[in-house]
Amino acid sequence: MNKIISKEHFSEKVFKLEIEAPLIARSRKAGHFVIVRVGEKGERMPLTIAAADTVRGTITLVVQEVGLSSTRLCELNEGDYITDVVGPLGQATHIENFGTVVCAGGGVGVAPMLPIVQALKAAGNRVIAVLAGRSKELIILEKEMRESADEVIIMTDDGSYGRKGLVTEGVEEVIKREKVNKCFAIGPAIMMKFVCLLTKKYEIPTDVSLNTIMVDGTGMCGACRITIGGKTKFVCVDGPEFDGHQVDFDEMLKRMGAFKSIEREEMHKLEEDESCKAVPEPTQEVDEKSRNAAWRLELRKAMKPKERTAIPRVEMKELDPEYRSHSRKEEVNQGLTEEQALTEAKRCLDCANPGCMEGCPVGIDIPRFIKNIERGEILEAAKTLKETSALPAVCGRVCPQEKQCESKCIHLKMKEKPVAIGYLERFAADYERESGQISVPEIKEKNGIKIAVIGSGPAGLSFAGDMAKYGYDVTVFEALHEIGGVLKYGIPEFRLPNKVVDVEIDNLAKMGVNFIKDCIIGKTISVEQLEEEGFKGVFVASGAGLPNFMNIPGENSINILSSNEYLTRVNLMDAASEDSDTPVPFGRNVAVIGGGNTAMDSVRTARRLGAERAMIIYRRSEEEMPARIEEVKHAKEEGVEFLTLHNPIEYIADEQGKVKQVILQKMELGEPDASGRRSPVAIPGATETIDIDLAIVSVGVSPNPIVPSSIPGLEMGRKGTIAVNENMQSSIPTIYAGGDIVRGGATVILAMGDGRKAAASMHEQLSK
Repeated sequence: MNKIISKEHFSEKVFKLEIEAPLIARSRKAGHFVIVRVGEKGERMPLTIAAADTVRGTITLVVQEVGLSSTRLCELNEGDYITDVVGPLGQATHIENFGTVVCAGGGVGVAPMLPIVQALKAAGNRVIAVLAGRSKELIILEKEMRESADEVIIMTDDGSYGRKGLVTEGVEEVIKREKVNKCFAIGPAIMMKFVCLLTKKYEIPTDVSLNTIMVDGTGMCGACRITIGGKTKFVCVDGPEFDGHQVDFDEMLKRMGAFKSIEREEMHKLEEDESCKAVPEPTQEVDEKSRNAAWRLELRKAMKPKERTAIPRVEMKELDPEYRSHSRKEEVNQGLTEEQALTEAKRCLDCANPGCMEGCPVGIDIPRFIKNIERGEILEAAKTLKETSALPAVCGRVCPQEKQCESKCIHLKMKEKPVAIGYLERFAADYERESGQISVPEIKEKNGIKIAVIGSGPAGLSFAGDMAKYGYDVTVFEALHEIGGVLKYGIPEFRLPNKVVDVEIDNLAKMGVNFIKDCIIGKTISVEQLEEEGFKGVFVASGAGLPNFMNIPGENSINILSSNEYLTRVNLMDAASEDSDTPVPFGRNVAVIGGGNTAMDSVRTARRLGAERAMIIYRRSEEEMPARIEEVKHAKEEGVEFLTLHNPIEYIADEQGKVKQVILQKMELGEPDASGRRSPVAIPGATETIDIDLAIVSVGVSPNPIVPSSIPGLEMGRKGTIAVNENMQSSIPTIYAGGDIVRGGATVILAMGDGRKAAASMHEQLSK
């Protein structure tokens, strides 16, 4: 949490807050912003940093009450704590000696303009500031501006101070009297639009700040996409400042109003609920683990292999499809009973050369954990899992065992169903958690060597767990306000309950892993600074959270979201709950574009949020669909429609800019492509238009560039990934990487496998 050091009341609804944030203050530059959250159910809100004091370790924010979240923040007082302050984010303002520069600030936009004016002046420019507001009370930071700029012109709508008129009139006055080389504009979107129309007429380059459209600020959701010069850009990653003459302001203004009706309805919370305010602040012998241990030999003698293979594979109980399609957080798969688990464990033949282990990316001793279940030593089975897996309860739920360990099971060669390894893994981990007797893996003596992990998703957590076992002092840096990465924001609770993830994370903390939230490596603190603080190794596991879009006409219409944004709102921010400040669109006719697990998560979530018609639109056939068979089955049972061999080519919006229809191109399958799947080919003239009110785009993700772009000399791979060798080591010897930042998008278990491999390699290097 971040303490409010001082609070100043500028006007009725505008406040200046000085906030304790030493790391952000040290790294901040003109143009940077932070993401602020008030209360555990609070919305993530972008605010530009108005000033920073590196000596006091503080940053200054100027906030105007315009909605629920900003009002909650303004209600806090000196000495109170803000739940989360994350940053600095965005690209710093490009500063050089342009010549004569006009800086137009409207309303609270004057605050983020101040550090730009100061930086421009320091670079040798003649700076003329034009400050505008509806009335005298809304003119802020005048004294500071006069101390920093060569000239200050004040414009008020009502003429109560300075000159009566709009900001554009003040700007044009300067343009007409002297040559202006550059213009900056920050303020309401409509103000920036008209400043840009003016300066375009005079051919004066103009930069604008668009942070008001942002939601998350770290590039993971895609909500802040906007059209710049005909191309889609992400404000939080590519901006927030852009060439104002290239910005599609009309589109931006429509997108900014997407949640206004919800915001109005939610404002009653300020009267009813004060609770959301921020508040002040024994080891087995090696022989016992062997396949030839006496207890294993005894179990194999107890039943003949034919008797074991004759046992039918267990069926896990599931919630009723109709009931669960309206239940957002109840887990669909109910787990095995102890009796079911003991019976299923007997199906394992305890092979001398177990193929299942070859199929496990983290190298779990699968036969040993299953045989422990068979003999009733379930806690011992859980210990076995945790020897090599940091997240057994997670993997038992979301890993595609049918493509990995179970695909190598010897039962398949005998034309039988494989042993339900995933079900048994989940059973053992859940049994241990519910027993209250949670074991902590054996930790070697501490060696005092500090290791940094960037990202707390499956790769980062797996790496952290193994390095902690080796005796290292491990710190995990997470950009969000929750630990868990994609496990928290990407996977719905009906598949992976948060309480399950939290227990796994708590176990890592008991192993000595330190977690720091709200810290963006590459922004809040650099890798170079980590090295200065004594970290001897860095593992980058920042994931691939930058959503892809199709770049088709109308795709930036209101109520077209990336799956990242949609799932983050619902899963991480709990937006569908009445007590959450974060809004989310509730569509009746919902189209989800894509055929992977994330698409299934999105469409099944839409059903749970009340969609009467929820559709998967996929350009190939169901046979080529990459989603797990179980996820497709569950989606169909819950009433999801599958429009395969269809591909969106255009969205149509209504007069408010909200999507109302999608035009689909009908496809047929051609020859296989590089992935081995048959390529979809458009059928000439065959299109279909369907009515929708919400579209969720789930066509893949790309690596977030924030971390890799901040590390000088780091060699990059394809599509923004980090290039590594077979040991997960990057071109910089002390930096390793794994998971989606290397693969570009993969499964939880493959990311965990990368983490384990990187940990073993880094440990070997540091031990030399």
